[in-house]
Amino acid sequence: MERLLDRIDSPADLKKLQVSELTKLAEEIRQEMITVLSKCGGHLGPNLGVVELTLALHYVFDVPRDHFVFDVSHQAYVHKLITGRRNRFHTIRQYGGISGFMSREESEYDCYGAGHAGTALSAALGMAVARDRRGGKEHVIALCGDAAFTCGITFEALNNVASTTQRLIVILNDNEWSIDKNVGAIASYFNKIVTNPAYSYLRDRVEKVLEKWPGKNVLKVARKAEEAFKSLLWPSVIFEELGLTYHGPIDGHDIARLIATFEFLKNQEYPVLLHVITQKGRGFPPALEKQKKFHGLGPYNPITGETPASPRKTFSEVFAETLIKLADMNRNVVAITAAMPNGTALDKFQPKFPDRYFDVGIAEEHAVIFAAGMATKGFKPYCAIYSTFLQRAYDPIIHDVCLQKLPVVFCLDRGGLSGDDGPTHHGLFDVAYLRTVPNITIMHPKDEDELADMLFTAMHHPGPVAIRYPRGSGSGVAVKERPELIPIGRAEVIKHGRDVAIFSLGIMVEMGKELAQKLEECGYSAALINPRTVKPFDRGTLEFFARSVDLIVTIEDHVLAGGFGSLVLEELQALGLRIPVVRIGWPDKFIEHGKVDILRKKYGITVENALEQSLKILKHPKSDTNLEIA
Repeated sequence: MERLLDRIDSPADLKKLQVSELTKLAEEIRQEMITVLSKCGGHLGPNLGVVELTLALHYVFDVPRDHFVFDVSHQAYVHKLITGRRNRFHTIRQYGGISGFMSREESEYDCYGAGHAGTALSAALGMAVARDRRGGKEHVIALCGDAAFTCGITFEALNNVASTTQRLIVILNDNEWSIDKNVGAIASYFNKIVTNPAYSYLRDRVEKVLEKWPGKNVLKVARKAEEAFKSLLWPSVIFEELGLTYHGPIDGHDIARLIATFEFLKNQEYPVLLHVITQKGRGFPPALEKQKKFHGLGPYNPITGETPASPRKTFSEVFAETLIKLADMNRNVVAITAAMPNGTALDKFQPKFPDRYFDVGIAEEHAVIFAAGMATKGFKPYCAIYSTFLQRAYDPIIHDVCLQKLPVVFCLDRGGLSGDDGPTHHGLFDVAYLRTVPNITIMHPKDEDELADMLFTAMHHPGPVAIRYPRGSGSGVAVKERPELIPIGRAEVIKHGRDVAIFSLGIMVEMGKELAQKLEECGYSAALINPRTVKPFDRGTLEFFARSVDLIVTIEDHVLAGGFGSLVLEELQALGLRIPVVRIGWPDKFIEHGKVDILRKKYGITVENALEQSLKILKHPKSDTNLEIA
């Protein structure tokens, strides 16, 4: 039997269905996502929760004329399935395939790209105001998860809505989760609204009135009555105070009711917020039972939900296990995360030291300044934030931590390429954006054991420290029972050589080892150096090799612009030394999603490319000028 889904190539096809058929379509979409993502991985849980909500939106509104702005946009898989990308859905998050997030380059139906939280309301408000200035009639709808309301940007936008536009629809998709369980006063506030028995009774009475007296006039009267009662129950409902008329909460899986509500809201001439209750992971028992795991994951068994066991610990796990050791040694050690306890593995730390663990929600700026405040009182905060998310806190890093020389340790998870998640999640800019800041020490470990040593060293350092480490598993190096201090600003010479000096940053030491071997096979003696600290940089080791070899090679999992290789060139110039330099790193562009090996090969982050570029110089040496080849 033909599936309804197979007939949907655009929102226009969706509108041809009867409302009664949409429930069956929702089931087919859930099964499609469960089956496809079991092979390639992805954000399963969030998308299972928004199936009916997405269908109702497309049934009532007309994209691309109307605009749907998804916060984070990792929950836009249903949107992609019904906007002409069904036949390519099996390529999602794979090299050359469709993105796991909204992308303006990918489709006219994706009006705004995203990958970080808190952007939807500001972007939607900008679109609405631009529409108003042009005299347009299109609708703008911002779809925000409840976790987005822990993000300061969302509140900055809320503060401006009522004063800048009369027509904006905001949907609060409330499932009580971001990646982990939501925390803080806002989450508690939403829960109070949902669980208030008086409001539940009022809402049911309004529904009965609507059923008995259909028609727009009665609908308006009922809504006014509902709002009046709400003001008695909650005199200071936050959204009402900010100028958005609050509606809900309503069942986010009741398609008919969602459609009726959207038909009503699209005709209102004032900003509105619809509170929708959804169930993350709906329709797949394993995703309901393990919501953190199924927020985003790799391939899994489509029946049981089981995933292949990793043979080695991830760098995140080593980080968390080491931090537990440090907390045992030092009662002033505290852990801070911005809504990422699972991703950073701090969910291992929390049960051991619940009074020294702080999840501040999706609020990276606050997390950094909060850490600075604790540091002034003698605590040693370890602030674990993905490299790409720490970009949002750049000013607090400078103004609140480094300017005051406060001993905050920034643990930059996902430092380097992040593979399938794509350009919004690649941590390729942190060396460049941190090394220009005074007073900060920047480290990058070559393996799991060195990460533990760096975390231990940071505990003893009196100033700011940033430690970047990659996503995923390491090489399986055993971690010592007790970590050791590393001399800050001193590189590790792994291997000496006469002709070439290879400076490989962090995990790229493995590539450096291969390159050294290949050069040896070609008759050249190659030294291998693990820089360990980017700042302060070991200028002495660089000078020693620059005066004794014919070529320097730098390898980094970072953009070339402003990165480690650029630092080496700057240091050579300061030393007045002229020697050819081959720099291997990422180009000056946003790197697409795909498997790490595929992308490294495409952009020349390979032993083969490094060898080819090196041999060009070694066979035709130029001693009178610096030469760099990327």
